[in-house]
Amino acid sequence: MCLAAIAHRVHPQYRLIVLANRDEFHARPAWSAHRWADQPDVVGGRDAHAGGTWLAVDRQRRVGLVTNYRESAKAAADAPTRGRLVPAFLAGTQSPGRFLTDLAAEAARYAGFNLLLADRDTLWYASNRHPAFSRDLPRGVHALSNHLLDTPWPKLRRLRERLTGWLETAPLQQDASGSNLEPLWSALADDERADAAALPSTGVSPEWEHLLSAAFIRHSDYGTRCSTLVLIGHDDSLQIEERSFATDGSLRERVRWQAAPGAWPPAPAPG
Repeated sequence: MCLAAIAHRVHPQYRLIVLANRDEFHARPAWSAHRWADQPDVVGGRDAHAGGTWLAVDRQRRVGLVTNYRESAKAAADAPTRGRLVPAFLAGTQSPGRFLTDLAAEAARYAGFNLLLADRDTLWYASNRHPAFSRDLPRGVHALSNHLLDTPWPKLRRLRERLTGWLETAPLQQDASGSNLEPLWSALADDERADAAALPSTGVSPEWEHLLSAAFIRHSDYGTRCSTLVLIGHDDSLQIEERSFATDGSLRERVRWQAAPGAWPPAPAPG
């Protein structure tokens, strides 16, 4: 996951809203969002190379999301995969705060990462590139890319502003068709690139900084592989939709999961 905006307890219908884009090399295999065979209480996409995930939700409506921290230093050869952090959280029963307290002792072994973990009551942020490893986040709108939380990169700022604008104008209740959510999908599909003067400097070439400055990245080798929207109601209703894209950015697949309060989606998909 390389770009996300999160609304935490600011909507009258939803206690948590997550909209996120996963950017990755097209050659790296992955499975679309499904109920996992080895963790049937989890729904999310999965990396078919290392077995981890970038975003997933469990039966208790706990959510985990991870992004890489972009830096020039290479990870140690024996560094554990960051994609295992979310499955590890969702496999247990710990609160986000307790999980991160335990993780802190070994966080330095990983390549740079950002981690957002939520349960029914709290939303926590952690990064092994921040002097204070973890903290409980207040209610509000937060955004994350490949630097620290709320670092004002142009694409992060635009996505957060568009989510904030939607929250201010959206109807209190969404219709069954989901049409009122289209502004959020449009925000994730924003392929506008930043001006050269506004680009961050993260150790890649200026050409790649320009390419990566869009919320939705189009490139034959590397780009936005999927967009995901998660909505968890104050009543514990659940909506997950994932849209996957081909190398040219066209829509390849669309999957939806919905569950009423106290219910859970049925059998897992293959893989």
